[in-house]
Amino acid sequence: MTETTSAGSRARRKNKGLKIERIYTTPGVHPYDEVTWESRDVVQQNWKTGETIFEQRGVEFPDFWSLNASTIVTTKYFRGALGTDARERSLKQLIDRVVLTYVKAGKEHGYFASDDDADIFEHELTYALLHQVFSFNSPVWFNVGTKSPQQVSACFILSVDDSMDSILNWYKEEGFIFKGGSGAGLNLSRIRSSKELLSSGGTASGPVSFMRGADASAGTIKSGGATRRAAKMVVLDVDHPDIEEFIETKAREEDKIRALRDAGFDMDLGGKDITSVQYQNANNSVRVSDEFMRAVEEGTSFGLRARGTGEVIEQVDARELFGKLNQAAWECADPGVQYDDTINAWHTNPETGRITASNPCSEYMSLDNSSCNLASLNLLKFLKDDDTFDTETFQKVAELVITAMDISICFADFPTEAIGDTTRDYRQLGIGYANLGALLMATGHGYESEGGRSLAAAITSLLTGAAYKRSAEIAGVVGPYAGFARNAEAHRRVMRKHQAANDQVRTLDAMDSGIHAAATKAWADVISSVSATASATPRRRCSRPPGPSAS
Repeated sequence: MTETTSAGSRARRKNKGLKIERIYTTPGVHPYDEVTWESRDVVQQNWKTGETIFEQRGVEFPDFWSLNASTIVTTKYFRGALGTDARERSLKQLIDRVVLTYVKAGKEHGYFASDDDADIFEHELTYALLHQVFSFNSPVWFNVGTKSPQQVSACFILSVDDSMDSILNWYKEEGFIFKGGSGAGLNLSRIRSSKELLSSGGTASGPVSFMRGADASAGTIKSGGATRRAAKMVVLDVDHPDIEEFIETKAREEDKIRALRDAGFDMDLGGKDITSVQYQNANNSVRVSDEFMRAVEEGTSFGLRARGTGEVIEQVDARELFGKLNQAAWECADPGVQYDDTINAWHTNPETGRITASNPCSEYMSLDNSSCNLASLNLLKFLKDDDTFDTETFQKVAELVITAMDISICFADFPTEAIGDTTRDYRQLGIGYANLGALLMATGHGYESEGGRSLAAAITSLLTGAAYKRSAEIAGVVGPYAGFARNAEAHRRVMRKHQAANDQVRTLDAMDSGIHAAATKAWADVISSVSATASATPRRRCSRPPGPSAS
């Protein structure tokens, strides 16, 4: 295809745009005009000393917002120095700062069929945020529409190699990510173990020793400036020669906490002596393989492999190692477990690279040097007065939100060029939900019951199917993501796996049956849409590469 033809195709797609459907709003009526606003004083005190640690009076919120919600937004998300005119003081300012940035980018990059569709998008997104139907991840609230780099992703996956340059670069990249209000994860398994030699003839330090420096950095840097502590994930493969040291690292540090506490030191969270304890700023996970789990089942030995050559340098009892992992998790809740073969079997982009790690909370797993923008739908907002679930509205909101999330990649800044390139080429989005437990209780489902699991499965399947369906529709307007073509067959295979998993959901009552029927329809649409997308012209990167300001 010639460049001229490609440009013509892109122009036709841009003119096509998305038709945006009204969900909650009324033509000619702004969402702000439909609620009652009130002035509140937000004052926080240290629970130990009574000292006032935050105060902003006269902030504006809807009267139906809880005191807790308005306090969180005022203290965490309002931008500008306290006591100055630059400080935000109304929820309207916060929502407008975010929503209008999304609308502007959506117009610039051809997402909307008309200006009317852009206006509807603005009002629907405003309504949904105003009424707590969903929320973006925190970096959106911290950064979008401000003079700071517009880092919109909460989750990053980094890459580190077995060199000092790469290890020190890991420290730097994490620092920039934490500064922007986000979290990062990475796999340290490429780093030589403490049982292997350096080229100079000495013995390598091993990944656990380098974790100390990264942990200290994370403990020092507050995300978003002054909003919360950094979040990080460290992963090590189960065949790494230092795996036992990694497994027991945090459990032994907690032994230290108890000993120091008993000796009279201040070991409370935030206490003046807690900083002497290491590895407390990260979640740790062991990456286990099917080979290792079969060895556990069969009670056989398992080989730990040198990082450079891949040769087995030590044999361990698989069950004994797995027992130590479970003991440590029982003692201190770390490490977790990630099932490497299963994760990569559901990978939509395996031709580009394997999935080796996750973000700090493990809800995002993708390529190295990538990021993911997140949002969560509030399930209780879809429970109707007659105690039925509003399936149709839930799907419409999911499609609205995934549209906004995709737009965000067009204007987002990224901490490194590699992360920016990967994110723009693969456009990773993570849509989820909150208040599942409350929904189950409100509908009379036991949290651990067949009915509860059935309802949760149906909702999850519909959310995922609706997101992929809208993603395919966006691809039809602005083109598929740049990495799609080389991974098209794998992408289709994973979509079929999702469809098959949806078919296996067993419904038990009218509520989950209705949701599941909508999910089944959504997955059928996804399969047909992905096939039609295979020959489409990929989109060009729709944003500038990061400059110095993004770092």
